[in-house]
Amino acid sequence: MLVSTCRWKVRACRVVDATGRIVREAKVASEPETLIGWFRDLGLAMTRIGLEAGPLSQWVYAGMRDVGLAVELLKTRHVRNAFKAMPVKTDRKDARGIAQLMRLGWFRPVHCKSLPAQEVRALLTARKLLQTKNHDVEMSLRGVLRGFGLKVGRTTPRTFPGRIRELVAGHTTLSTVAEALLAARGALFEQWQKLEKRLRSLAREDERVRRLMTAPGVGTIVALTYASAIDDPARFRSSKAVGAHFGLTPKKYQSGETDVTGRISKIGDGGVRTALYEAANVILTRPVKGSTEVEVDPLSWSPWGFQRRLFRCPRRVRPIQLSFVARWSIWFALDVIRPSLPASSSRQRSPSATGLRKPTGKRAAGRRRVAG
Repeated sequence: MLVSTCRWKVRACRVVDATGRIVREAKVASEPETLIGWFRDLGLAMTRIGLEAGPLSQWVYAGMRDVGLAVELLKTRHVRNAFKAMPVKTDRKDARGIAQLMRLGWFRPVHCKSLPAQEVRALLTARKLLQTKNHDVEMSLRGVLRGFGLKVGRTTPRTFPGRIRELVAGHTTLSTVAEALLAARGALFEQWQKLEKRLRSLAREDERVRRLMTAPGVGTIVALTYASAIDDPARFRSSKAVGAHFGLTPKKYQSGETDVTGRISKIGDGGVRTALYEAANVILTRPVKGSTEVEVDPLSWSPWGFQRRLFRCPRRVRPIQLSFVARWSIWFALDVIRPSLPASSSRQRSPSATGLRKPTGKRAAGRRRVAG
């Protein structure tokens, strides 16, 4: 059994056998062609090749996988925690440690996103960057004028340039500053809108994204963010795994008589959590037109029952409640568990159709009083 491990940039590579004996060590350029050639020159059959996840890992992984090498990506957080006891940290020692993890099987493989998903993520990242810089330019311009007693006040994207020019009229220096920043803002805004148009076009072409957008609060950005992060729904065994993957489940510490349930773990993609939180907040706080159900049915988009549950809970529990509501809605929209249901349905379903047990006792009596 031969195990190889590589670090990114100039990769420190190590090959060990089944007993842990070192077969070969070297530093190789972090290029798929170079690494493939190095492994082939060894003349050995590789059982596993481990790559620690990093900026170049997806590119290198795809190239090595395409030529038939048994390569796997390792979760960075697990590798880091495994090496916390090492007093000296070098690329060479890290390569040795990762090789032992691969040999013993003490690792969790990471899903490598498909090329279309990576392209969507790149568009979303660029769009967010332009949006943020556009906002920064506007706030900087407001701050500059405030120092001269000029208050911009409330504006819209259309009325902002006119309001700025009105305030700086007659001030030569301020006019120069304002025109420069307005020109930069205009260029950023134009490119931002081009990316928005491209993302809307992608959303129309993707059936999963269109299904996601049938939910209240889920628009183009939220749907594309979630769909590109999931990439392959079949890699999750249940909806609980999806929530934990994006850090939406609470931390747990239990030892002896100590049993602490903390805040959500916030592990994984922060952008996905932000998108889910925004979608859940809309579902919880804005009523759906024509919705009259009072049953807490996660498969109907009625927010009323969710609102009642949310505001009965302590303040510290509300973010977790929002997370679970978002998971329910997106889970249904992706059609992973309910593929036979129609795209949108506002009718109230029976407990057998929704997978929920019929409420009994005090809960049922309370709901009847609410309905009455």
